Amino acid sequence: MQPSFIEHLFKHQQSVENVPPNSHIADWANNLICLMFPEKSECRYHTTEELTGVFNTLQEGLTTLLHATKACECCNIEEISAKFFKAIPNIHRVLLTDVQAIHEGDPAAHSHFEIIRAYPGFLAICYYRLAHALLLLEVPLIPRILTEHAHSLTGIDIHPGAIIGEYFFIDHGTGIVVGETTEIGDHVKLYQGVTLGALSVEKNMARKKRHPTVEDHVVIYSNATILGGETVIGSHSTIGGNVWLTRSVPAGSKVYHKAEIHVIEGELMES
Repeated sequence: MQPSFIEHLFKHQQSVENVPPNSHIADWANNLICLMFPEKSECRYHTTEELTGVFNTLQEGLTTLLHATKACECCNIEEISAKFFKAIPNIHRVLLTDVQAIHEGDPAAHSHFEIIRAYPGFLAICYYRLAHALLLLEVPLIPRILTEHAHSLTGIDIHPGAIIGEYFFIDHGTGIVVGETTEIGDHVKLYQGVTLGALSVEKNMARKKRHPTVEDHVVIYSNATILGGETVIGSHSTIGGNVWLTRSVPAGSKVYHKAEIHVIEGELMES
């Protein structure tokens, strides 16, 4: 190996901030999820005081991560950590609405325990809701690490900046993409392969709304692609599979891709 290249790598190594491994950050979030949902863990606590102590330890862990990732220079990191944990009861409440939506909307879901323990869609939503709460507190880096960890586990890519309402249901989920400025209302159901993306990805659009708005009680079926910051899917609409949509549709719409089937000499042909 060339000495000049080794020297270049060494200098770069010295300049990179000493941030904890992504796995440590993901472990912290996973421990918090398991604390909120003991269905995911075999840990059991015998008193409320013991449980309080574990929450306090996780809060201290977040403070340590915020210091290690240099979350900010002038802010009160302990206060940010305290505000995040003050929001945990409401995050838990909203996650329970997501569980309820999955249970009511999926005939294959036999219990809340099964959903919490086994459904990748719920796991991705858990990481998203924690990451979004941290992003609202202007915490850098950690929110994106958390949602990308969930992405690696589930194949579901939700940007922490997206705004997602209650009773959110991801069915199957693999390949779903939800962009940074997406807004999703309550009681929305997404199937696998759905993309809520941008029409353009120029860097100068970073602070503009680039992704769609999906209003309440909308179902979007597999592999539908909906693009653009001005695109609004009206409430109580159904978007069919494989639809490509770059314009708004009013409330109560049904949008679908119509395939034409032809029979030629006994063979089925689709166009």
